[in-house]
Amino acid sequence: MSRHLRKRSLILAGHDTSVALEPTFWDVLEDIANQQAQTLPQMVTKVDAARSPEQSLASALRVYALEWLKQQLTTHAIPSA
Repeated sequence: MSRHLRKRSLILAGHDTSVALEPTFWDVLEDIANQQAQTLPQMVTKVDAARSPEQSLASALRVYALEWLKQQLTTHAIPSA
């Protein structure tokens, strides 16, 4: 595993799993979970259930974080003068 990745162990649907992501992605995912009043494992379980079988969980979490950030930018965009 690369030194720049941080690995977390989670229990999803009763099974132990681990996911390695960059620390910045973990920070964003924690922010999302907090905003949604969920624990990080609850939110990861939701993302896991929605991903396609061909997509890795790490990839699905990165995309989920980026989509959430895009939505935040659109929602909170300040109109230009």
